[in-house]
Amino acid sequence: MGEAPPPQKEYILVITPFEEPTEALDDIRRKHPNVEIKIIRVTFLLNGSWAVNEIKVPDDEYRKATILATSRVLPEPKQAPNLKFIHFFSAGTDHVTNTPIYKDSEVTLTTSSGIHGPQIAEWVLMQLLAFNHHEKQLLAFQREHKWGKLNGMWSIRDYVGQRLGVLGYGSIGRQTARLCKALGMDVIAYTASPRKTPESKRDTGYIVPGTGDEDGTIPSAWYSGVDKASLHNFLKQDIDVLLVAVPLTDQTRHSLGKEEFEILGKNNAFLVNIARGSIIVQDDLIAALKQKEGGLRGAALDVTDPEPLGPESELWDLENVAITPHNSGSGSTYVERSFQVLERNLTNLERGRRLINVVNRERGY
Repeated sequence: MGEAPPPQKEYILVITPFEEPTEALDDIRRKHPNVEIKIIRVTFLLNGSWAVNEIKVPDDEYRKATILATSRVLPEPKQAPNLKFIHFFSAGTDHVTNTPIYKDSEVTLTTSSGIHGPQIAEWVLMQLLAFNHHEKQLLAFQREHKWGKLNGMWSIRDYVGQRLGVLGYGSIGRQTARLCKALGMDVIAYTASPRKTPESKRDTGYIVPGTGDEDGTIPSAWYSGVDKASLHNFLKQDIDVLLVAVPLTDQTRHSLGKEEFEILGKNNAFLVNIARGSIIVQDDLIAALKQKEGGLRGAALDVTDPEPLGPESELWDLENVAITPHNSGSGSTYVERSFQVLERNLTNLERGRRLINVVNRERGY
């Protein structure tokens, strides 16, 4: 038998605002000597976005590229005829669904889903513990150099026996479930499609080693559906903390509003949103947070609608709300892990295997 032909040469075009991840790139070059990597740096604007229309990528670079790694800078389909797949540095692709290459091409799209689980789950845990233990008041005492008396100190209830409802049981939800389970919480999961078999409950995407719930064994119960009745049935399961971790799609946009908060309010639930602000009807959320009886006891929001959140928003001044500027997924390992996903898919491509983290355009994620 003859030797297998060498892998086809790949030209990876990387368009990124991040510093070059030397270790991850060296790993790719070591494992894939057939790969050539070209990096084009872009810069953030002061508001955290990029001047996408001002970024000029030479046509020749797009034409040579067989793999593109980017966040939002994309070619027209005809500019990049040789693309095998596009790897996004983000977990979601809702920001590019109106681009021609998303709508009018069949180029495979992959995401960095899975790389954010540890840091976002830690952010969630931080918010839950800070809220329960009145951290805002304690920090105020420290700023005032005051050995103060904590209001409600005997009303603090730990999380043992409380129920976490995870709306969207992906990598972030799974790692949050792992941490909350360690606190003694019960966990229930909600997904768009039914997960009735052990195989269907498995996480088949990228998993940071030592994290998550690969086999899907943590939840005590699974719920599913894309209709209001199914969602309401899930929300009625005596949820103490609701984690919103679904992707933004036409189905999930504004899916949490007055009716849903009334259901959660019966259990005086705490809401955490690390997904997208427009999944929630924000005015309805504010009303539920201000409601003395039958409302939400509090919320931790890393995302809002709109972003940035304007200074006039009532959310800023609500004592039972914590707001952060969409940074729960940030961390020193972000870029390295994203390139690890890319390397995994390079290996899969060479060996004729399925790519991981592939976007289903019909579902929107």
